[in-house]
Amino acid sequence: MKTPEGGLLALVEAVRAEAAHEPDPVHTGEVKKETQIIAIYGKGGIGKSFTLANLSHMMAQQGKRVLLIGCDPKSDTTSLLFGGRACPTIIETSSRKKAAGEDVQIGDVCFKSGGVFAMELGGPEVGRGCGGRGIIHGFELLEKLGFHDWGFDYVLLDFLGDVVCGGFGLPIARDMCQKVIVVGSNDLQSLYVANNVCSAVDYFRKLGGNVGVAGMVINKDDGSGEAHEFAKAVGIPVLASIPANDDIRKKSANYQIVGYPGGEWGSLFAELAENVATAQPQRPNPLTQDELLGLFSASDTGRNVVLEPASQSDMRGGIVIERPSLEIVYDES
Repeated sequence: MKTPEGGLLALVEAVRAEAAHEPDPVHTGEVKKETQIIAIYGKGGIGKSFTLANLSHMMAQQGKRVLLIGCDPKSDTTSLLFGGRACPTIIETSSRKKAAGEDVQIGDVCFKSGGVFAMELGGPEVGRGCGGRGIIHGFELLEKLGFHDWGFDYVLLDFLGDVVCGGFGLPIARDMCQKVIVVGSNDLQSLYVANNVCSAVDYFRKLGGNVGVAGMVINKDDGSGEAHEFAKAVGIPVLASIPANDDIRKKSANYQIVGYPGGEWGSLFAELAENVATAQPQRPNPLTQDELLGLFSASDTGRNVVLEPASQSDMRGGIVIERPSLEIVYDES
């Protein structure tokens, strides 16, 4: 009969043996899986949905089987493909079907446009739930619908990069994708978000994860160069630079696709499609806050500010009267 002490020792030894086991080496070679699952992150409003809609459309026109999944609670990733029309979301449809005692079918949540298969995970109503939990629920339902058996060349996941909760970090934390692509611009806030995503990838690579950053798409590029410098500093390639162009802006606002063969911007998105397909996942070197600020001039960011410590007098709005401490101090003897 084992004594409690013996059982504890056995547990300690088992934990030590598990801790001593080295994780498998991180993936650094060519992506081997038949389906490339790619998660795209970026600051809200930076142009992820615009980039992904045009990229997926170009890939489909090139003969690739592409599934685009919107994982942003705004549920607007696919709207550009459907002329601004909103798709029924997986979360909303699941709730409605469950209330009616029915099962969700793939035709209830997945729709086709220009050869692209598209769907939206959706999210809870404002103040009524956690967006990250909604992401997790959405992927659980996708697995029930056969997600791992679908024969796509590419699955593109559009994630909001501003949020740091576990649901939005799911593809990185659980190795659900092979590659991460960040979308940014020549502004501090979008590069701050891109740097946070690189930090998440770096963190999970330290834990033995395999997800890497394949590169960066610079949207609304005005030529000032900060985003290029950021990509160089963290060690990732620039996959495409989409210019700050009024024609692109107007067509995007009117839900028009610009990434099609033979069009004015067709070659740009064809090159992006090629770079996305061949770029290798890499472990980035995220920047510190000061390093990130260093990409911009001090006049732009106001970083010459000196931190001035506050005092108790400041906090109380007047003179602070020192009172004797009531703490009891015992002599060491």
